[in-house]
Amino acid sequence: MAFMSFCDLRRKEVINLRDGARLGCICDLEVEEGSGLIQSIVVPGPPKLFGLLRSDEELVIPYCKINKIGGDVILVDIIL
Repeated sequence: MAFMSFCDLRRKEVINLRDGARLGCICDLEVEEGSGLIQSIVVPGPPKLFGLLRSDEELVIPYCKINKIGGDVILVDIIL
């Protein structure tokens, strides 16, 4: 079993398999307190003003929606 640190995870770009959209890189994780298992990953919301400003919203993606964690990307399957 291979282990990965949060620093390694946050360097990977999250891609939605449904439409090929680049969702950004992980900015946070939600972890179950008792077990320490990852419940969801958090990425910044969609950019505003032609991509010049960041949104105040965040996109929370349940861990069960992750299809694959590769060397450079994390593939998710979500409906936006």
